[in-house]
Formats: sequence, structure tokens, C-alpha cells
Amino acid sequence: MVRERVIRLAAGTLVLASLALGLWASKWWFLLTALVGLNLFQSALTGWCLLDDILRKGFGVKSEADRVREEMASGPAPRAE
Repeated sequence: MVRERVIRLAAGTLVLASLALGLWASKWWFLLTALVGLNLFQSALTGWCLLDDILRKGFGVKSEADRVREEMASGPAPRAE
């Protein structure tokens, strides 16, 4: 899975989980929802995301652009006849 999808999956999961916990456990969990939203907002403005750096440097997860670049560098795929 590419980094962009992992980031969207993580953000969506955190929002849904924090909303559920805010309703059933403690209202303080709504702060996590706000923090995820704030991080998405600043990421859209600055182009920087901490999770993106962690996935790239710590786990070596490739981005969609990296994947396409590697495919183009390796040349066209052989045709099956």
C-alpha cells in the first residue's frame, strides 16, 4: 500500500475511533478528532505531514509517485502473446 493511502486510512480510523470514544467513554476524546483535523489542515497548507515522514524514513513505504517513477525507469512491461 502506498503512503498516501496509509495516511488517509490512519486519519479516517483515528477520526472514527475518537468520535466513538467521545460518545461512549469520555468527551476528552473529541480533542483527538480536532487534532487530526488540525493536522490535515496544516498538511494541506504546508505540504508537510509527520506521518508521511515516519512512513518514508522509518518504514520505507513508497509513495504513489515513487512507484510510478520506478515503473517508468524499468521500461515497459513485456507483452504476453
